[in-house]
Amino acid sequence: MPPTTAPPPLVYVPSPAPQIEDTEEAQIQRVHKLCQASADRILNDFQPNLMIAIGGGGYVPARILRSFLKRPYAPNIPIQAIGLSLYESLPSRDPAEPTEAPGTKVTRTQWLDLSSLEMSNLVGKNILIVDEVDDTRTTLEYAVRELQKDVETARRNMGGGPETRFSIFVLHNKDKPKKGQLPQDMIDDGRYLTAKTVADVWICYPWEATDIDEHDKLAASQPEY
Repeated sequence: MPPTTAPPPLVYVPSPAPQIEDTEEAQIQRVHKLCQASADRILNDFQPNLMIAIGGGGYVPARILRSFLKRPYAPNIPIQAIGLSLYESLPSRDPAEPTEAPGTKVTRTQWLDLSSLEMSNLVGKNILIVDEVDDTRTTLEYAVRELQKDVETARRNMGGGPETRFSIFVLHNKDKPKKGQLPQDMIDDGRYLTAKTVADVWICYPWEATDIDEHDKLAASQPEY
């Protein structure tokens, strides 16, 4: 049998729930603060015309971030979505709550409309890809590579045009060796932004909770993530 490793410890991110304690964590929710703290750099450096949220973890951060990216008298930045799955369920002591671990293959569960009309709307744009966490980087690598390929195909079918510029925003980057790689020019140009770099822990976000009160109780007892 191959050696097994212990799963990483769990940490909980509080939900945007009503104030239940007179503490900073209950008053100012952490995910909102992470998005707010990153908004100026995204606006000034990335200047996104469009966000693509990786589901399901990127949906909520993208929506929160959009509020902080809103310029006076300007329309809201549109959000599109793709669905990618890398995690797989593993057996556990409790059959009702299988544990999850990173898988080895990215699976598309949802993708952009590849019709010529829809894809042409992405050509020449500054597109911000949003996800909750950069774990092994495998999902981000897949998303960037496949989106670049599809948009470049659309650009050529249009007979040319300006290139599309992709950037990435994640709430948390796990400080660990990565299996996936991002384009070197994206790294060199500073088009990858994480709101916070954390240890290699399993982060439990509020939008994943089935018991939000228990989730917030656990989150309040832990360091801020």
